[in-house]
Amino acid sequence: MAPASGVAAPTRIPVLIADDEAPARLGLRTMLERHADVQVVGEARSGLEAIGAIESLRPELVFLDVQMPDGDGFEVIRQVGAERMPVVIFSTAFDEHALRAFEAHALDYLLKPYDQLRFDAALDKARERLQRRAIDERLLHFLERVDERTRFLQRIVVRHGARTQFVPVSQVDYLEADANYVRVWSGDKHWLVRETLSNLERQLDPTRFLRIHRSLVVHVTRIVELESLFAGEYVISLSTGKKLTSGRTYRAAIQAALGV
Repeated sequence: MAPASGVAAPTRIPVLIADDEAPARLGLRTMLERHADVQVVGEARSGLEAIGAIESLRPELVFLDVQMPDGDGFEVIRQVGAERMPVVIFSTAFDEHALRAFEAHALDYLLKPYDQLRFDAALDKARERLQRRAIDERLLHFLERVDERTRFLQRIVVRHGARTQFVPVSQVDYLEADANYVRVWSGDKHWLVRETLSNLERQLDPTRFLRIHRSLVVHVTRIVELESLFAGEYVISLSTGKKLTSGRTYRAAIQAALGV
């Protein structure tokens, strides 16, 4: 039955069957059809066909015969590259190939003729591997975002003669240009840094710090209120009670950053 209107159909695991024997392919397809969460997206009868199908169909799971013409299952992995291969379950009539299968990073192997219970156990292992792979990809994306965030300045170095002080950027409310220096404000405290505002701004996370004036960069999370002025400027109120006036040329950037 088709899914109800507006309800997305559950995602199914795309599977490739690679075996030069038609009865073996039919047997695997029959067993797979008993599982609603998988979909056979193609079949291959040789090593060359398997390589092409993996490249074009992008299956997440492949049942790969060890012995096929034009390249056996191990050659398929060598040609595609182990790092680009889908999850692999080898199939073979000769169990001496089992050790080589695991050396080739296969998840599991099936002996012919296939047994449904053994097949279901191998498929369960594939499901678990694919689920972990999805989790790993989410973790990778998270780490990429963390890496992106940590590329930016985390502490501002303030030197006082022989002493050096480190001010976490998370504690900074705003930065103010002062001739050849930048005044770093946190509450009623401030520090003077020998640096230009533009150079310091380039080192800060642009999702957290916003240029509102040629002389001012503000920590976005400190902004609690905007008051629009006729000249295209804003009076920007910070959580500390401080009020800053923006430059008119920064109006569009402020609106885009704050969603106003």
